[in-house]
Amino acid sequence: MRYDLIVIGGGPAGLTAGLYGARGGLKTLILEKAMPGGQAAMTEFIENYPGYPEGVQGPELMMSFMEQALRFGVDFKTEEVTKVNFSAKEKLIETEQGKYESPAVIIATGSRPRFLEVQGEKDFTGRGVSYCATCDGAFFRDKKVLVAGGGDAALEEAMFLTKYAREVILVHRRDQLRAAKILQERARKYDKLHFLLDSVIEEIRGGTQGVEEVVIRNVKNDNVQTEAADGVFVFIGNLPNTAFLKDILDLTGEGYIKTKELLMTSIPGVFAAGDVRDKFLRQVSTAVGDGAEAAMAAERYISELD
Repeated sequence: MRYDLIVIGGGPAGLTAGLYGARGGLKTLILEKAMPGGQAAMTEFIENYPGYPEGVQGPELMMSFMEQALRFGVDFKTEEVTKVNFSAKEKLIETEQGKYESPAVIIATGSRPRFLEVQGEKDFTGRGVSYCATCDGAFFRDKKVLVAGGGDAALEEAMFLTKYAREVILVHRRDQLRAAKILQERARKYDKLHFLLDSVIEEIRGGTQGVEEVVIRNVKNDNVQTEAADGVFVFIGNLPNTAFLKDILDLTGEGYIKTKELLMTSIPGVFAAGDVRDKFLRQVSTAVGDGAEAAMAAERYISELD
């Protein structure tokens, strides 16, 4: 089936791109392998999206995105893209259910947090285990939290959490942090922030109310300790959802899509938006901006085709 524009991914960037594309008169398809909204739909409460002074539930916000896109005529299909061919003027997108063609494609497949993959992590995700301090930090006011990670993101998020938590313990597997020296110097000035190096989280325990304690092992002497905690924030990296694009588009070493002016990728007519592309800040608000820009750029690209 042929479309004017195909958007791969139905998170904030993809839904916005679809909305702008359809509103611009393009026959637009969004392909999403799971539920609409992506990671934002799995975030219990979003407090920093403009226009919602009291905050908004992630699923509620994403369903409003979805409803608005559908109102403008977007065709939304729950199908996972398995193969793409961008070598011709008409780009080919394949799923297990069908094949689709369009002259312009927007990749908005997002990224996913790198998990600790320890016992209890999945059980308490959303109930004490989080992957976004700016999203969930305020829920841990005057509580004790642990942060897993030792890079820039982990340190920045740990410092942010000191605004709310009474104590923040950063757990890192190495004897030195990987974060920039200037961040390390800044972090060590925070009285609420403490460091537990040469250590890894082995298990997360809790009850019906959420996380209660964390089992930590010292990697040098194998000593095990149990630390009381109300929450665990994991910042050990993200994994972009770009496996199906390997050797097709120019990617960074981490797998993020490299973009040029107007969010064009290394292939004309193929754009990238949201968390999947190489960028500084990954938030719902920046994803929305990307989606709008990519759609308008795609519309211009299509209009200039012979």
